[in-house]
Amino acid sequence: MSEQVIRAGKVVYITYSVLDEHGNIFGQQDMPTGYVQGGNSGLFASVERALEGKKEGDQVEARVPPEEAFGDPDPNLIINDDLENLPPMLRSVGAQAEMQNDAGDVLTFRVVEIKDGMVTLDGNNPLAGKNCIVAATVVSVRDATAEEMKNGFPVEQGAPRIH
Repeated sequence: MSEQVIRAGKVVYITYSVLDEHGNIFGQQDMPTGYVQGGNSGLFASVERALEGKKEGDQVEARVPPEEAFGDPDPNLIINDDLENLPPMLRSVGAQAEMQNDAGDVLTFRVVEIKDGMVTLDGNNPLAGKNCIVAATVVSVRDATAEEMKNGFPVEQGAPRIH
């Protein structure tokens, strides 16, 4: 086990789960993912603060407010339509569909309500406007190179890319 402690300038690999305040899991990363502590990697600041001073094998839970995580719900991403306008596979609460906007962005919309022949679809992240919890386990810690400090990510992993 490494005895290196997480601080600015360290490459840190973690596994993590993202939960709502009731403990429901909304996302999970079981394969270690890396970032550079203090390197503007995009990791939620609350999580980075919780990891500060930890070492390999340590576990943390960080409460993350909406403004730091998924923001407030965007009313423009809520669509109301006649139920009959949807294909049969989308006529149940919880059904999901990917839709592309004029800018080419693909969003996932969830059916959140069906009432009186109308359906409500929501393209916001399910955690938008809510506090969430990130539970993380430190897998490894090492010194970052100058290149890694510059881009915020381990060289062997690279920065996140849209697929």
